[in-house]
Amino acid sequence: MNEKPKLSGVPETMLQTVYARAKETKTRGAIKDTKAVEIIDKINYDFSLADKDSAMHSGVVARTIVLDKLANKYLAKNKGAVVVNIACGLDTRCYRMNGYTHWYNLDLPETIAVREKLLPESGEISQIAMSAMDDWSGEITEHDAPAIVIIEGLTMYLSEKDVKEIFDVISKRFEHVTVLVETMSPTMVKRMKEKSIEGSKAKFTWGVKDGKELAKLLPNFRLIEEHSLAEGMAEFIPIFKLLKKIKPVSNISNKIVVMEK
Repeated sequence: MNEKPKLSGVPETMLQTVYARAKETKTRGAIKDTKAVEIIDKINYDFSLADKDSAMHSGVVARTIVLDKLANKYLAKNKGAVVVNIACGLDTRCYRMNGYTHWYNLDLPETIAVREKLLPESGEISQIAMSAMDDWSGEITEHDAPAIVIIEGLTMYLSEKDVKEIFDVISKRFEHVTVLVETMSPTMVKRMKEKSIEGSKAKFTWGVKDGKELAKLLPNFRLIEEHSLAEGMAEFIPIFKLLKKIKPVSNISNKIVVMEK
């Protein structure tokens, strides 16, 4: 297969992230994502900007480490859970996790069209071709099962209104739910430059200081905990074992915020 995806803007960023996971798997090995390697072998795309973008690469690897740990922890305690992976792109976490009863990968129609060619899924893994801000609640067929929603690499491209709309849909669909959401600080939204992301013409547009600030925007949810991506960086860049303890470093790092309803 020699698939040449026709994407631009935010949807195109999924190619950079899957490439970062594949490259890490084949080189240093801080994560192991063999599905990502399979995908990259099928794609005809110029990854030269991604090869030069160490900041993007490290960020993707770090958030993969942190999110995998949190998702594994949840699924170990909540057997038979339903998972909704919002803005899934070409994410392959569903192939690395166990213990769920149904995993829904949700993204824009043009993204899902690419995903279906590269990762045809059925059975306990379903694909939903909708915007994260659409009312996708009716696509989730399970009732009364534990539920976890993952929102990775998305909020920084949206607006506050968009983020509220996503959480409104989640709240409408699930009586009780845990949400793992990646956030970026306003400072980094303004200053962060990633060569490969800019090459796709996607732009960072929104950020929030921390989980407490996010919780203020979402009256139906409460903050449980938050993890700086510096925690993930510490697993493959030794200096971050020290840096993650320094508050200014932790403050500017992207975070994985754990919210519950």
